[in-house]
Amino acid sequence: MFIRSNTSILALAAAATLGSAISAYADGELNLYSSRHYDTDERLYSDFTDATGIAINRIEGNADELIARMSAEGGNSPVDVFLTVDTVRITRAKELGLLQSVDSALLEQKIPAYLQDADNQWFAFSQRARILFYDKTDVANPPATYQDLAKPEYAGMVCIRSSSNVYTQNITAALTAHLGEDAVQDWASAVVGNFARDPQGGDTDQLRGIASGECDIAMSNTYYFARALRKGDKSMSAEDLANIGWVFPNQNELGAHMNISGGGVAVNAPNRENAVKFLEYLASERAQQYFSAGNDEYPAVPGVGLSASVATLGIFRPDALPLSEIADNIEPAVRILSEAGWE
Repeated sequence: MFIRSNTSILALAAAATLGSAISAYADGELNLYSSRHYDTDERLYSDFTDATGIAINRIEGNADELIARMSAEGGNSPVDVFLTVDTVRITRAKELGLLQSVDSALLEQKIPAYLQDADNQWFAFSQRARILFYDKTDVANPPATYQDLAKPEYAGMVCIRSSSNVYTQNITAALTAHLGEDAVQDWASAVVGNFARDPQGGDTDQLRGIASGECDIAMSNTYYFARALRKGDKSMSAEDLANIGWVFPNQNELGAHMNISGGGVAVNAPNRENAVKFLEYLASERAQQYFSAGNDEYPAVPGVGLSASVATLGIFRPDALPLSEIADNIEPAVRILSEAGWE
C-alpha cells in the first residue's frame, strides 16, 4: 500500500521498507512526495483528480528527509513527482540522480527558460519575491538595494534569517553570481555588523520584529506579508501592518530576487505519464491562479492574473538570473556566510 495524505515523514520512517514490496500501480494514480506544507494546496490536488480521474497519494515532509527517502528507496521507490519550495533542494535531487528529463512542449512553452532546469529535469511553478520591509515610522530613507543593507546608517536595525536557511543561502548565491565572491564577502560581513539581533525564526518572525520595535528593517518573502494583509496575523495589529513599508530592491539593475516552488518527475516514476500530466496541470492557468489566490504567490507562467493580496504589493522588476546559476553558487555562498560570522 501507499501511505496517503499529510502523514509526517518522521512517522513514516518505519514504513520506508515498504518500497521494496510495492510491485504494481493503478493507471489512475500519482504518488507525490512534497515539501509544500500549505493546506490551500488541497484544492490543487482535488482539482487535478476531478479533471483527470487520477488519484493523488501524497507524503509531505521536510525536503531533505524526502530526498534521503528517495535515495534509500532506489529503484523500488513509488514516488512519481517530487515537489519542493526552493532551488537548493530541487537541484540537489537532480544532482543525486533522483529526477529524469521531461519532454513536454507545453511546459517548454509556458515556463520561462530561466525558471526551468537546463536538462528539463525540473520546472518552477510559483515564485516569491524576497524583498525588504521597514518601519515607516522610524526609517525615513529605507534601503533601495540588497547591497544597501551593508550601509553604516542601518547599524543595529536589520533582522534577517540564519545562514542555515535556504532563502538566506539563495539570495547570497544570487548576489555572488551577479557581483562576485569578494564583493559579497564584504557585503555579508557588513550586514552582520548591522544586525539588530542574532538571526532567528522564520520570515513572519522578521516582520513581527518590525511590529514589536525590535528591528526597523527586515528581509522576507512577499507571500508572508501578503498573507498577513489578506488574513491578518494574531501577533500584528492592523496598525502594525499599516506601519510596515516595503521595497522591491535593485529595480534599476539586478531586479528583485525570486524564490521558487518547483517539481520534477522522479527517475524511477512508476506512473510517468501521470507525472507529466500533473506537471503540465501545475502550469495551467487555473492552477497558476490558485498559487496566487490560495497561497499569495506569484505565478511562474507570464500573463496569469494576481490575487488582490499579491497585486497590492505592486508591479516590480524581477531578477531573471537563471536558477541554475543560483544553484551553482550555493557552495561559495555558504562559505561566505560562515566566514562573515552570520549565525
